Amino acid sequence: MRCQPRYKGPVYIWSKNKQSCLLCGESTDTPQPICTPCESELPWLGDQCSVCALPLPMAGLRCGQCASRPPAFERVLAPWAYDFPVDSLITRFKHQAKWPLGRLLGELLAQSLQHHFDEGLERPDALVPVPLATRRLRQRGFNQAALLARWLSGPLAIPCEENLLRRTQDTPAQQALDAKARRHNLRQAFALTPKASLRNRHLALVDDVLTTGATAQALATLLRDAGAARVDVYCLARTPKPGEPA
Repeated sequence: MRCQPRYKGPVYIWSKNKQSCLLCGESTDTPQPICTPCESELPWLGDQCSVCALPLPMAGLRCGQCASRPPAFERVLAPWAYDFPVDSLITRFKHQAKWPLGRLLGELLAQSLQHHFDEGLERPDALVPVPLATRRLRQRGFNQAALLARWLSGPLAIPCEENLLRRTQDTPAQQALDAKARRHNLRQAFALTPKASLRNRHLALVDDVLTTGATAQALATLLRDAGAARVDVYCLARTPKPGEPA
């Protein structure tokens, strides 16, 4: 492009433009701002529970909790374990408003989900982000789950129904609570948008991290009670142990 008459050389050559990896800073030619070595070293989730994605020693098994008390959601899909550097990237995205890091993780999650769809996973009718408490939304300025759902919606061609769920109570932070306290904490904390029609619909909840699954269980139960035929959970990472803070 020769936009400066007195300069005889090209100012910008788009075909030679390279972006830098957001993790190591090296240049990369990949579609996302992450180099191949850094992407391969992410804590990819291996063998896991076929329902809640809890890491397990072998594939194709259910964890004890899902076997004894099947949850209201059908399946959790998460590409990574909540470990370095994904845990740091998620924290910086949520609490420091580092949107490029969240966008990168969202694009990689979209690729992972598309692979599952190509392998036969049933595609949901809509993506439903987990709503954020009003006080926390004011403090943070954005809902990370809603951003992830928007970033997934385009590449996957799945509508995002951002206002289907709302948080009716500002419950205490979940991180310091055990599983039983979390379930009690979430009772009556969520509600559906008035006149929402969910009959026979397949919905996918979107969040950043799954810990005990208490939030996913509460929301999936609400959606199933309202007529949803199936509820899945899409998130970035799964904690290695139930109750581990995220």
